[in-house]
Amino acid sequence: MGEIRLPRHMFLWCLSAIYMFAFASLYVQIPGLYGNEGVLPARWQLRVSGKSVVEQLKDSPTLLWFGPRLGLDTQQCMELLSLTGALLSLMTLALPVLRDCRVFLVLWILYLSLYQVGQVFLYFQWDNLLLEMGFLAILIAPMKMPWSSKVRLHDSVTFWLARWLLFRLMFASGVVKLNSRCPTWWGLTALTYHYETQCIPTPLAWFAHQLPVWFQKLSVVGMFVIEIAVPFMFFSPIRRHRLVAFYMQVLLQLFIILSGNYNFFNILTITLCMSLLDDQHVNFWLRRSTPKTETSFQTLFSWLAVMLEIGTCALLGYWSVRYFDLQVDWENKSVSSKTGFTYFEFNGFLKTVTVPSIWIGVLSLTWEIISAMFKCAFVRGVLWRLWNTIQWAVMAAATVSMFAVSLVPYTYIEYDAHSNLWPGIRTAFEVTERYQLVNSYGLFRRMTGVGGRPEVVIEGSMDRNTWTEIEFMYKPGNMSAAPPVVTPHQPRLDWQMWFAALGPHAQSPWFSSLLHSLLQGKRDVIRLIQTDESQYPFSKQPPAYLRAHRYKYWFSEQDGSMSYPQRWWRRVYVEEFYPMVHLGDSYLEQMLVQHGLKEKAPPRRSSNAWLPQLLHHVGEHAREMPTPLLLWTLFSSAATVCLLNSLRSRARHHQHESLQNKHADKQVTGWTHSNVAQEDAKKQEEEKDDAEEDRKEQEEDATSEEEQEGDIEEEVNTEETDVDSLRKRK
Repeated sequence: MGEIRLPRHMFLWCLSAIYMFAFASLYVQIPGLYGNEGVLPARWQLRVSGKSVVEQLKDSPTLLWFGPRLGLDTQQCMELLSLTGALLSLMTLALPVLRDCRVFLVLWILYLSLYQVGQVFLYFQWDNLLLEMGFLAILIAPMKMPWSSKVRLHDSVTFWLARWLLFRLMFASGVVKLNSRCPTWWGLTALTYHYETQCIPTPLAWFAHQLPVWFQKLSVVGMFVIEIAVPFMFFSPIRRHRLVAFYMQVLLQLFIILSGNYNFFNILTITLCMSLLDDQHVNFWLRRSTPKTETSFQTLFSWLAVMLEIGTCALLGYWSVRYFDLQVDWENKSVSSKTGFTYFEFNGFLKTVTVPSIWIGVLSLTWEIISAMFKCAFVRGVLWRLWNTIQWAVMAAATVSMFAVSLVPYTYIEYDAHSNLWPGIRTAFEVTERYQLVNSYGLFRRMTGVGGRPEVVIEGSMDRNTWTEIEFMYKPGNMSAAPPVVTPHQPRLDWQMWFAALGPHAQSPWFSSLLHSLLQGKRDVIRLIQTDESQYPFSKQPPAYLRAHRYKYWFSEQDGSMSYPQRWWRRVYVEEFYPMVHLGDSYLEQMLVQHGLKEKAPPRRSSNAWLPQLLHHVGEHAREMPTPLLLWTLFSSAATVCLLNSLRSRARHHQHESLQNKHADKQVTGWTHSNVAQEDAKKQEEEKDDAEEDRKEQEEDATSEEEQEGDIEEEVNTEETDVDSLRKRK
């Protein structure tokens, strides 16, 4: 695995956005769901028992216990926590300096505090997944200190936990579909029902539902390959295996986003996929050049890796053809498919791969830990080496602990592997279970609505003769209304209405409380159904009578054109879901008492202090806007700030580079001038040397001439002396 600095930044940035979506989406629904006049008042979960704060936190770890000390009731305290979380995550999304482990710790505590009293409206798998990812972010995010280094050598160890969580999520999601023995999954026909029976479909789901059956079955085959086979490539030492797995997982999540409104769940999964990337591939996206220096050994290894990649793809294709009996019908231009194995064969496969998958995780994690240890050993400076080693040891121990505890929910998919776990690991899981540190996953275990999508329709009347349907904003009701696009918002009441339609109303105790609130005309509950109260048929006066019927809905058939249909749905009446009731009705009162939903004590009177009043005014203005529009407005604002910051930093970087270039040019120019001066000085010195040599030569010549003249004079003198001596002799 290469450097993961950029994927880690992307992971933390995306998680900040998801936190903002989750907090803001829940914030606008708190009064109607958990308020003093809501469907399930949260104050019933926090009974005053005379215990100390520490004992209360042990019973239910939530910050809501401190609400009375601030002069806030439970609803106001929930609004304060969710509003604080939304603003803090928005700032974290916009400002990189806030992407710190302490900030993510605060966000995790805030969401856990809300989750503890969320009851059925917050018990979704994506809420558990957000809490688990939020705790991992505490380990993955840096702790920014003035003396801390920008390089954290243990990042690859903690970031590995995100890859392990992605493996558990995807592998379990594929396995539970076959483990459930659902005939639609085994018959590969699940998608022929899925698009119209999912909770809140999108308009594109209607078009996807019109695709031919052979294509729907082939799509199920592709889904099984992506969810069961491909996750093992997450731990491959070959880089391209992880990149191929990344694109296949993201492609699946994008198709789900286009066809269904699953709030922030698919964005969470895509965020986990960032753990499969490295800096080199992100730089490739950003068109940044990265230096490549390959030796002959690396070149040979790359060729071997290519061969293994081709072999892996061929093996996946062979297994798909063999185990799903894929055959191409060239005449009809289709591909036939069917399941080519039995349940017992699949169960044997599951027993074979569950334990080895754990050991694959152990080997992969061990490699990351040892690699980080060697990096720490080569840090310069004794103190820095010691500091990095301590960090490595702490984070490695935390990572190993999280991995060990996660084996308990992971092995739920196979009984023998689960029963053979060390009892100490089970004990650790039981101790930490309330904090949602690790969870079990498995989406779409069974396909519902095979004989038609069940839907509950509430009707109101003033005289028991004329009945008017109460239409929800998001769930199907009006057959001519197009399915909405609400991602990443989750309308939690609409989701629970979908679950309520799957069984009798006794399985959904909150439904009686919903009808009771509508009969009373509680404004906060009405806003859950229609934000624009003018669209609510009983906005001026509450209905005197209410009842609920169960229908079965289907998508309308295509008329041959690819345009939007005039009627999106067709429906058939099935049965009465809830009998006609009114205020004071004995049956309604009995159901409220039976499920513990009868008001036992009046709520606390709202305080006139500045904080409750501020929360009230902020809530009134925030709930006037449609929630999906509010969420995307907040996200666009933060993304704009991020873009401006990146452009500013890039401009500063270019300016710094230009200054460095100018400085380098000046140095080069100075060097050139100094070289010219040195050459001139050398020339002058050479000229001086030549002049001196010439002068010396002239002096030597003059000296030689004088010596010659002296010799001549000596010769003349000798001659004269000789002449004189001869004269004397004569």
